[in-house]
Amino acid sequence: MVPKPQGSVAAKSVTNRPLPPLPKLRVRRPNQPEMNPCLGAMASVLGCWASSGYSIQGCAQLEVKLRQCMDAPRNPNTKKNNINYHLSRMYPKIIGPHKRN
Repeated sequence: MVPKPQGSVAAKSVTNRPLPPLPKLRVRRPNQPEMNPCLGAMASVLGCWASSGYSIQGCAQLEVKLRQCMDAPRNPNTKKNNINYHLSRMYPKIIGPHKRN
């Protein structure tokens, strides 16, 4: 027989405790709006204004790009995230058999 090392992490017994019951699986706010696509153009305009002292001549091209971005229509066909639907379908398989009240 080989003696077990004393004080070793591997020598400690690990108890498998069950996870606490979950009422349901959900992802909070899965359909958060995406970052504004015009944010980069806005940062460029603000940086140009800060470096040139609000000069119209130096920042005109960046301002036009920002206006074009802001005036462009957004895509109305954004699809909703369906992660919560699939989580609710898999939930019974995850929790296993259980007694109903």
